[in-house]
Amino acid sequence: MAVEREQVELFLRDLGAEQIPHPGGTLMTHLARVADLLARWGADADVQYAGLCHAMYGTDGFDRSLLEVSERAKLAALIGSQAEELVYLYGSCDRSAVYPRLGATPTVFTDRFTGREHDVDDDALQAFLEITAANELDVMVHNTELAAMHGAALYQLFARTADHLSPAALQAWRNRFGPR
Repeated sequence: MAVEREQVELFLRDLGAEQIPHPGGTLMTHLARVADLLARWGADADVQYAGLCHAMYGTDGFDRSLLEVSERAKLAALIGSQAEELVYLYGSCDRSAVYPRLGATPTVFTDRFTGREHDVDDDALQAFLEITAANELDVMVHNTELAAMHGAALYQLFARTADHLSPAALQAWRNRFGPR
């Protein structure tokens, strides 16, 4: 990918990411921390860019969007179509439908924007889970109330899907929420 991270961060700032509150500061700081975690875990550039932009269309857990889904081409032109497809997959995930299915084969996703169900291949599933692990870990570290409410269940989700996570991501969750 020819784009520099600074260009993507400028794009996010221009869309107002620095003005939106989020656990641990602003949405912009959260997005940067997620991308940094993914880099430390060895994720490729597309996954890192997807992590940096994962909330672009809002998420099932964060209702605020920076771009409309109808503007997907703008993001694809900046970060590439493969990274943008991961951003869309992440943002479109209907968590209440998908999370209980994670670990089954094939993995069926429900798109919260369209209501459609579709299979996800192993590469996309691994990227989705890496981004999810990085995002949720950052949120849990910066919000003790959410950590107390959801940390154990999220740890169980990641333990159940360990075959699709990097060893570094799984270890980060074990260190924080695993059995003592």
